[in-house]
Amino acid sequence: MKFTSVLAAGTAAVLVLGLTACSSSEEGGGATDDVSITVLPKNLGNPYFEASMTGAQEAGDELGAAVEEVGPDAASPDAQVPFINTAAQQGRGALVVSANDPTAIGDALEEARSAGTKVVTFDSDTEPQFRDLFVNQASPEGIADKQLELVADQIGGEGEIAILSASANATNQNAWIALMEEKLASDYPDIELVETVYGDDDDQTSFDKTAALLQSHPDLKGIVSPTTVGIAAAARYVSTSEYKGEVAVTGLGTPNQMREYVEDGTVEAFALWNPTDLGYLATQAAAALVAGDITGEEGETFTAGRLGEFTVGTGGEVLLGEPFVFDESNIADFDF
Repeated sequence: MKFTSVLAAGTAAVLVLGLTACSSSEEGGGATDDVSITVLPKNLGNPYFEASMTGAQEAGDELGAAVEEVGPDAASPDAQVPFINTAAQQGRGALVVSANDPTAIGDALEEARSAGTKVVTFDSDTEPQFRDLFVNQASPEGIADKQLELVADQIGGEGEIAILSASANATNQNAWIALMEEKLASDYPDIELVETVYGDDDDQTSFDKTAALLQSHPDLKGIVSPTTVGIAAAARYVSTSEYKGEVAVTGLGTPNQMREYVEDGTVEAFALWNPTDLGYLATQAAAALVAGDITGEEGETFTAGRLGEFTVGTGGEVLLGEPFVFDESNIADFDF
C-alpha cells in the first residue's frame, strides 16, 4: 500500500547506496552525475531499517542509483565508525546515518565532512555540528505524546508502567523518554513510571528485560517500548504468559512485526510512521545536498520525489510527519 498524507505528511545497520545518476530525475531531489551515498542505519537484521532500505532503494531507482547494504550486526556507540571512515576514503558524496550515539561517531563524521562528504542523519540524530541535515520521522513531542496516550487509554489512566528502550545512548529514545517523563508528571498524575530498562535493540535481550520487569513489578499495568525490536520482543513474551490481557504492551512497531500480536489480543494498539518513506526522504535529501540544491540552511526547500516539497527547519531539521496508530481495524491494510 502507498502511504500518503497520514504517514508521509520508526536500533546498528549500514546501508551503502551507490547512486550513479545520469541526470536529474523528474521526481527526485536533484541528483547529479556520479553521486554516491552511503546510508548507515543502526544494525543489520532490524525490520525497521529493512523497511527504510526499501524506501532508499525506491529513491535510488528514481535517481538512477545502485543500492547495496553493508554494516555491523549489533548496535553499539562506535560500531558505525569504520563504515563512516570507509565511505569517506571511497569519496562518497554523502552519508546518511541513524546514530547509535550522539557524539561517539562525531570525529569520524567531521573527518568525512572535511573530505567533502555531506552528512544527513535520519531516525536518530547526532549533535548538530556533526551533520548537514537531520531527517526526523516525527516531532519528539508528537512521538512522546502519542505513546503516553496509547498506554493511558489501555490501562484506564492509572497504574504502574515501565519503559523498554533500545540502547542507553540512543539519541532519539532518550529524547522521547525525557519528554514522556515530563508529560507524566504534568498530565498523568495517576500513572507511575517505575523503571526504564534497555534491551540494546537485541531481540533476546529485550525479551529477557521484559521478563525481568514483570517479575520485579508484580503490579505493572503497561510496558511502553519506543523501539521496534523492543515492542515485538515484549509482545512475544507477554503473548504466551499469564500477563496476556493483563499488561498492556504498546510503543513503536512495524505492522508486519506486530500483526500476530494484535490479532491474538496481546497488543491493542501501537504507533509508528512509515519507515519506508523515511528512508526514501533521507536519500532524496542527501541527493539534494550533493547536487547543491540545498545546503542545510533553515528555510531552504527541496522536492523529495513522490513525497513532494519539504522545508529545512530550525537546526537543519526536515520533518517527515506525525505518528500513525495501528490497531485491529487497520493493521491488515499495511505491509512493511
